[in-house]
Amino acid sequence: MKNAMKISSAILKAGTVALVVLLFSTTCCTVVDNSEVGIKFKKFSLTEQGKLVATPVTGFTFYNPITTAVYTYPVYIQRVDYSPFSVTTRDAATFSMDPLLAYQLDRAKATEVFAKYRRPLRDIESGYMRTCIYDAYRITANNYTSDELMASRARFEAEVREMLDRSLGSEGFIISEFTSQITPPQSLSAAIEAKNQAIQEALKAENLIKQAEANAKIAIAQAEGEAKALKIKADGEAYYNRTVAASLNELLVRQDAVEKWDGKLPTYNGGGAIPFLNIK
Repeated sequence: MKNAMKISSAILKAGTVALVVLLFSTTCCTVVDNSEVGIKFKKFSLTEQGKLVATPVTGFTFYNPITTAVYTYPVYIQRVDYSPFSVTTRDAATFSMDPLLAYQLDRAKATEVFAKYRRPLRDIESGYMRTCIYDAYRITANNYTSDELMASRARFEAEVREMLDRSLGSEGFIISEFTSQITPPQSLSAAIEAKNQAIQEALKAENLIKQAEANAKIAIAQAEGEAKALKIKADGEAYYNRTVAASLNELLVRQDAVEKWDGKLPTYNGGGAIPFLNIK
């Protein structure tokens, strides 16, 4: 009986120890996979400068949950579609900017990001990063007039991207893609549309003029061709008529001579042979 009680007591103790070990392992161990970076920090420990004491970790990580915690950040590409921003150009025109940002956290700076912000990436995106984007738009737009911005949208976006590369990149956020849908004010859109319409009408009128000039040149060429053809025909007929007329005059002279001849040969009183008369 005593042996059975000892065995039961030993089993109970072993179970208790196993339970404690299990609870300890589940609450004091975490796994940080390759798509994340882990930051292990002491909850109640700061340096003399007030910075958080934190170290990057990966894989199986053990810690004391009472005094220590592990926070993880994803380091794969994040994509953020922001609501439109309204910014003003140098000539007081209001443009709407609808940005799309793709970025990823620099693994080497993840500890600094957490020590500085101690917030999830979504909170940083809607806070600090959104402010950086707005400032980049605002400062850059102030260097353009409305016409200049519309004519140089690619350069405008490149300058905004350059500012973001500096501001966000220095904080550990690497930009892989940044695009904007730039919408001008309605009045400017109407003016641009009217200008484009006028240009189209002018091009249409110019094309009609060119077509009329081409048709006129074709008609002139056809008339000149017909005139040359008529001249050639007239010259040919005139030549024919002259030739026929000359031929008829010679025949008429001969016919008149024959008709007036009385059939007698001329006489010659001077003696000698009688001259020969060609009556062909």
